[in-house]
Amino acid sequence: MKKVLLSGNEAIARGTYEAGALVACAYPGTPSTEILETITQYKDINASWAPNEKVALEVAIGACFGGARALVTMKHVGVNVAADPLFTLSYTGVRGGLVIVTADDPELHSSQNEQDNRNFAKFAKVPMFEPSDSQEALDFTKLAFAVSEQFDTPVFLRTTTRISHSKSAALLSERPTDIPVPKLERNPAKLVMLPGNARKRHVIVEQRTLDLEEWACQQAFNRVEKGAGEIGVITSGVSYQYVKEIMPDADILKLGMVYPLPKQMIRDFAANYETLYVIEELDPFIEEQVQAMGIKVHGKDKLSVCGELTPGRLQAGLFGKSLPLEDTSADLPQRPPNMCPGCPHRSVFMELNRAKAYVTGDIGCYTLGFMPPLSAMDTCICMGASIGNATGISKVLSAEEQRKVVAVIGDSTFLHTGINGLLDMVYNQSAATVIILDNRITAMTGRQENPTSGYTLNELEAPRVDIEQLCRAVGVKHVQVVDPYDIALTRKTIREEMARPEASVIITTRPCMLVPRDNIERRTPLFVDHDKCTGCKACLRLGCPAITWDEENKKSNIDKIICTGCKVCQQTCGFDAFQECGEKL
Repeated sequence: MKKVLLSGNEAIARGTYEAGALVACAYPGTPSTEILETITQYKDINASWAPNEKVALEVAIGACFGGARALVTMKHVGVNVAADPLFTLSYTGVRGGLVIVTADDPELHSSQNEQDNRNFAKFAKVPMFEPSDSQEALDFTKLAFAVSEQFDTPVFLRTTTRISHSKSAALLSERPTDIPVPKLERNPAKLVMLPGNARKRHVIVEQRTLDLEEWACQQAFNRVEKGAGEIGVITSGVSYQYVKEIMPDADILKLGMVYPLPKQMIRDFAANYETLYVIEELDPFIEEQVQAMGIKVHGKDKLSVCGELTPGRLQAGLFGKSLPLEDTSADLPQRPPNMCPGCPHRSVFMELNRAKAYVTGDIGCYTLGFMPPLSAMDTCICMGASIGNATGISKVLSAEEQRKVVAVIGDSTFLHTGINGLLDMVYNQSAATVIILDNRITAMTGRQENPTSGYTLNELEAPRVDIEQLCRAVGVKHVQVVDPYDIALTRKTIREEMARPEASVIITTRPCMLVPRDNIERRTPLFVDHDKCTGCKACLRLGCPAITWDEENKKSNIDKIICTGCKVCQQTCGFDAFQECGEKL
């Protein structure tokens, strides 16, 4: 066995390999993305990006019905998308083991909400493991596959941002050599969920939960760690690490499986203490179930249901005092989120702002169109919602007001869940403009491939979806394709399509500047000729990080190290002050 340093995501990937899985699929989503990217190094596993989380789970279900072990990963809100097949999968059970990673995001580091997906385990009646470090992430992944097959159930593995991205030591083992060869096996009474079959399976699911609850009481992943014997703490996941730091003398019931709970084990543990705490992030998930057992505990009466738990917050909540915070005395510059230099989305939002459009936004790096100075986004709900939101708003507005409504969505998000919204818009004859920002990559989560990029997760060439023809196929009569680096054409096209009394689509097509492809155009960086610059600050309205303001000289400057030469600033300047440096990037 070899000990290495792994992030939680890398450990899950390794555990999947060591468990003998044959298939892994996902839609990228922070903080889960690196699991699939790491799995690509294990050539025995067929790994792929799916258009969305529902499809990813359905692919994994198919693989497990074929007898193979399969992994599917997603961030917490991805489970919302995958919930439809998930709940029925709980009834059908599995053939090969199936593990679903839900990577939750307390504190909303890169998310639109901080839902606690332990609730999904209880809701769908699916067991859930929660590791507290990288070793457990690896071990629990392997365990989850075994439990899946032993109890004929899908199994959740829940991580959080801290577990996903923090590194700790883990011992590696080898992949098994006796992996069963997948083959078809018919069992329609088990796998076809007509009402008559489903009623019988529901009884099995309820008994399965009881069996798992009893079994979990005897397993080492749920363990008692003895301390001074005065205070008892029930905890799990990364919260366990904070308890060990802040309450080193406490007796701890450390739960590795957070659903179903080992109730008899909890009763036996709780009987020893007058003061008992449940320490957990977000919802009082464990706390409420312990209270329902008639056991008095402290938890969310001391700690917030909002935000990420930290050692300082735990110390303050339980003992009224905080740990010393990190030194913030240095006068560090602020780093607000911003689109990258040369981002093809920047000019679109500048023109939408100028047109005073009401913009229904979507999930992607283009959501930063909300930020000043662009300030051109009015709503953002979830993946794919922008088009449906625009349809709904246009239904209740006058004809004049309808023409102000513009939905903005990225290429990957459009394929994820935007197509159905466009179908509805056209079918129900709503009047709104849709702008599809095609940068040929899933940029938000680190530039992962998707069906518009022309490549697979494993960098193999693949057919590219023709978004223009796709839009025409669903009935859109007016589809225009523009280069967003051409501001005049972009402005003209947006104004034309906003004036139409029916649904129309604009596709802006320009690759993300960070895509590492040889065919991406590299341009010459620019500089500001101070003899021509009048200090009007029109260029600053772009919010480009490469453009800075010289307060002493009241002139703009360009950082040619990060300038991509997109020339959008050059087109906004009325005094010809932006010139090429004469050297290629």
